[in-house]
Amino acid sequence: METSTTHPVTLTENAIREIKRIMEINSVTGGGLRVGVTGGGCAGFTYTLNFDNEIRSDDQVYEVEGIKVIVDVKSSLYLFGTTVDYTSDLTGGGFKFMNPQAKGSCGCGTSFSA
Repeated sequence: METSTTHPVTLTENAIREIKRIMEINSVTGGGLRVGVTGGGCAGFTYTLNFDNEIRSDDQVYEVEGIKVIVDVKSSLYLFGTTVDYTSDLTGGGFKFMNPQAKGSCGCGTSFSA
């Protein structure tokens, strides 16, 4: 697992492997992986994870095993200490956010309260 005390989000080896696979399939060569939080969902906030070519002046940008990770300042407040993992099980595969700052989450695990 990639660990850091200064980066808001860490990625597990499984997440890194899947992100690189998706990047290769979609020929993503520029920009980076934007990890964020938006208002919404049944618990108040929803995690976002997508590829973005735009880097704004208030973004934190760092690299993890060749993946440029982009987190805006507002999201970093809610995400600090979060680990992103990837599971491929039959009943609930996908990216999972383990956020120590989340006070509660919905049943589907895609939104949280802080």
